Amino acid sequence: MKLRHFTAVGLTALLLFAATAGRAADAGVAMPKATGNRIVFQVNEDDSRKWNTILANINNVQEELGQVDVTVVAIGPGLGMIKADALTANRVQDAMSAGVRFVACGNSMQAQHLTRDDMIDGIAYAKAGYVEVMRLQQQGWAYIRP
Repeated sequence: MKLRHFTAVGLTALLLFAATAGRAADAGVAMPKATGNRIVFQVNEDDSRKWNTILANINNVQEELGQVDVTVVAIGPGLGMIKADALTANRVQDAMSAGVRFVACGNSMQAQHLTRDDMIDGIAYAKAGYVEVMRLQQQGWAYIRP
């Protein structure tokens, strides 16, 4: 009897994971490869000092843990961090070269009348930034909101 319960629970978890991954793929969000350490940062402030602090923290995490998947989800005013003309654009591009994934919230872009041409090349896009954060947390990612 216990084995059936665990099998049902495992099957349910697998189905939920598959459904979540499918929705992310449908939204045009490239899912990062999985490693043991996964961290998602949420940025929703228009503050270049905070952005630089986040980028420094990401560097510190990578130095401490080595291989780590890092995603930064920019929402609302936080989109300024990943705009092509941002003060942090060069540092964001350096972080991307080191494997950091940046995701722009599509709803926020629409509200701010931003297009993909306004953003740094190579970033990812999600329809809703908070949903992207939620999906990653459901997959076991550590959540950081500095």
